[in-house]
Amino acid sequence: MRVGVPKEIKVHEYRVGLTPGAVREYVAAGHTVVVETNAGAGIGAGDETYRKAGAVIADSAAEIFATCDMIVKVKEPQPREWSVLREGQILFTYLHLAPDPEQARGLMASGCTAVAYETVTDARGGLPLLAPMSEVAGRLSIEAAGSALKRSAGGRGILLGGVPGVVPARVVVLGGGVVGTHAARMAVGLGAEVTILDRSIPRLRELDELFEGRARTRFSTTEAVEQEVFVADVVIGAVLVPGASAPKLVTRAMLKSMQKGAVLVDVAIDQGGCFETSHATTHADPTYEVDGIIHYCVANMPGAVPLTSSHALNNATLPFGLALASQGFAAVTQNPHLRAGLNVHHGRITNKAVAESLGLSSPPIEGPLAA
Repeated sequence: MRVGVPKEIKVHEYRVGLTPGAVREYVAAGHTVVVETNAGAGIGAGDETYRKAGAVIADSAAEIFATCDMIVKVKEPQPREWSVLREGQILFTYLHLAPDPEQARGLMASGCTAVAYETVTDARGGLPLLAPMSEVAGRLSIEAAGSALKRSAGGRGILLGGVPGVVPARVVVLGGGVVGTHAARMAVGLGAEVTILDRSIPRLRELDELFEGRARTRFSTTEAVEQEVFVADVVIGAVLVPGASAPKLVTRAMLKSMQKGAVLVDVAIDQGGCFETSHATTHADPTYEVDGIIHYCVANMPGAVPLTSSHALNNATLPFGLALASQGFAAVTQNPHLRAGLNVHHGRITNKAVAESLGLSSPPIEGPLAA
């Protein structure tokens, strides 16, 4: 198969769909890999590095979209990208369609087959292609919160870990999944007072054992969320409903009872955000203030550390990408985990949770799919 890797064009996105090491694996498997010139600049991989890995260098993204059977990206296609996708072409990338009906319509109109990293599953019921970026984003969320807490940034002027004789910051983590766990690890490591809320008792037990008393766990109810958020210095939004829009756990009305200068970091912003007042921001202008509360809602947080992120992502996506390249659409029909990742095919949304979030009908997940 002819596999194309265009340069990412989302604002301040420096990751790349395939690293040189991943290119070598595709080429060894008999595929042709076409990489847009300078696509790897953000991770310090120049065109010559890609040539040595066996890639063909293209002068433009237009050439890649026009000539390749499969497109491998990192972030969701932007309007000028989805407009050049075509029927039968496979797109393998993060999509996050639930809060983005415009992109969904664009992909349906293109006729392409779009497999989303964030809904591919594994034998344990996990999300293996979302997990590495969730790990990165969870850790970065605490770094972002620490910066936003500074008085010069509009925050409360409190140090996350405090100092001897002065209490540390209170960090509340909404969601005990991958993002929440890694955020809590970072916050605990810095000496913050950490509380994790989740609706799964088994998961709370796991977290209690993992942190050995260094972080509190609490069952998540509306009352519990309010009580914790109102005294928090930092709230990390780490909730996830696979494929669907994130639930709004912190309302606009709740902001008035929070401490002025507190920080909300919405890691769920790719799925619409879990704070009512969230809207996506960029690394160039990451924060804004609502009712005295600082919001950090960067939609591609791992893009700030592209070298780490690109390699972590490629480690996870490689076996799935190779299966798609080797078998084409048949890989989706034969592999239930890739089938879970299928979001768009023949002009239809094929993931039930995504379709419901967009208010669209979806064929049964168990139903047959024509190539």
